[in-house]
Amino acid sequence: MSIRILSLRRLFIGLLTAVLITTQPARAQAVLRDAETEAFFRDASAPLVAAAGLRPGNVDIILLNDKSINAFVAGGQAIYIHSGLIRSADNVGQVQGVIAHELGHIAGGHIVRASEGANAATGISVLSLLLGAAAMAAGAGDAGMGIMMAGQQAAMGKYLAFSRTQESSADMAGASYLEKAHLSGRGSIEFFRKLVQEQYRYSSSYEPIDPYAQTHPLSQDRIATLEGGYKDSLNWTKPDDPELQRRFLRIKAKLTGYIEEPKITQSLYPESDQSLPAHYARAYAWHKAAWPDKAAAETRALVKAAPDDPYFLELQGQILLESGKPADAIPPLREAVARSNNEPLIAGLLGHALIATEDDSNFAEAKKVLRIAVARDNDNPFAWYQLGIVYEHEGDRPRAALATAERYSLEGQAAPALHSAEQAMTGLEKGTPDWIRAQDIAMVSKNALEKRKRR
Repeated sequence: MSIRILSLRRLFIGLLTAVLITTQPARAQAVLRDAETEAFFRDASAPLVAAAGLRPGNVDIILLNDKSINAFVAGGQAIYIHSGLIRSADNVGQVQGVIAHELGHIAGGHIVRASEGANAATGISVLSLLLGAAAMAAGAGDAGMGIMMAGQQAAMGKYLAFSRTQESSADMAGASYLEKAHLSGRGSIEFFRKLVQEQYRYSSSYEPIDPYAQTHPLSQDRIATLEGGYKDSLNWTKPDDPELQRRFLRIKAKLTGYIEEPKITQSLYPESDQSLPAHYARAYAWHKAAWPDKAAAETRALVKAAPDDPYFLELQGQILLESGKPADAIPPLREAVARSNNEPLIAGLLGHALIATEDDSNFAEAKKVLRIAVARDNDNPFAWYQLGIVYEHEGDRPRAALATAERYSLEGQAAPALHSAEQAMTGLEKGTPDWIRAQDIAMVSKNALEKRKRR
């Protein structure tokens, strides 16, 4: 009997896991890394992170390539934001409202406490299964099945109620962080109204939404709970930071140009619009559509308007590089690196351009900038890949293998990471920092493969 109960308990936990997965993005989604966007996230979130009692340097905000309007936390101090959320937001205040809510989940330890809701629901489920089984054994088959089904429904309802309580708690915490940071809650309310529109858009008018069958409180209820407190605050009429708003419009435009089809970008940012965000969006759109001359014209307009802007210089170099002109890309990328205080993502692009020239005289500089890039930002598989090319060019096979192991490890490819790490260890002096790092990657990769086999 105990084995059967355990099996049913696992089945119910599996059903709960399925519900959780539907409320969070899939792991397979691509992470979008962009130096300008990440700098914006850091600066926009810094006062909120401090208000939440967390250290700004320890909280990461990660952009995912997903057109749905969503954000979530999944352990640790990382907030995941979908590209669709940025695209749908109108101002920085709306984005800050979302970040404040997600910080409420982190500060409240909600991911760690998720097992509390699952355990309570599982207890109800197991009890109903036992009672149902007893009824069926006594000959009341229909009654036993009814008890089981009712128990499962009650268990799921218990978990959903727990989830809604956590969401409400995060709403209230987020509101307090906005107040402590002297930021208006207007953007938060505006974004909830957007969610209300989404709910009506995807629900049938003949089938009203059941508030008790949701993981989150209904958006109109959240507005009713929060709006009064926000309006009573002295910060309610405070405008968004104009500099952050300017930066938000830029990253929204470049994200549009990068993700959307060029025709959509052109309709949103027509050539009659000569603003910097419009030039930004069209530069990406023309580049994506394989019109290098038009893309170059847009980047020239950007650099002319702001010749010292590192992100405009970065884009100019990127388009030149990806258009088959790596030597021409080097000057703007060098300047972008210098003006961005050696921003690792931009440095990685410069390293790529230097290597792509296939000029032996450029490899020493490539090695220098790439080593700095991975030292400052280890979570960059592309930079590790480029550094591996440099080591291979030098004939340093062990360090080329180590760089490859780093790359595969970051990409979650345990088998090739293990192979490359073991290959590196055979050529590195035992006990050196590089040998120890290769050993660490090998051990982590081996453990990952063993866990995968057990599953």
